[in-house]
Amino acid sequence: MNKQNIPTHCPSCGNTMQIESLRCPVCSTAVSGQYPLSRYMRLRPEQLLFLETFLYCRGNLKDVGALLDISYPTARNRLDELLAALDFDGHEARPALNRMEILDRMSRGEITHEAAIRMLKGGNSDE
Repeated sequence: MNKQNIPTHCPSCGNTMQIESLRCPVCSTAVSGQYPLSRYMRLRPEQLLFLETFLYCRGNLKDVGALLDISYPTARNRLDELLAALDFDGHEARPALNRMEILDRMSRGEITHEAAIRMLKGGNSDE
């Protein structure tokens, strides 16, 4: 069987494609709806390769550059391009860090789980 990537852009007009149905290859159960592609599925192949290499190298751009045979400044530029393609312009990435910080504080016993829930919903721990 030929393994192909899901087309992410319309070959006719260039707009972003959308998934409308999924089917289990074993039991043939099907689900229909309108599901947008994830930000990662919209990456170009070279961006996905960079991302995978970046993760493999645990974020060390010097190692990324060595594996991809590019200079450190080029690796840095490609990281910036990847962040822009993923819409991580500094504003969207921060809430995920806040969630992790809240959960870490709860696991250390600094806040109760009720306070953590309030904070995750957008309130503060003192409410």
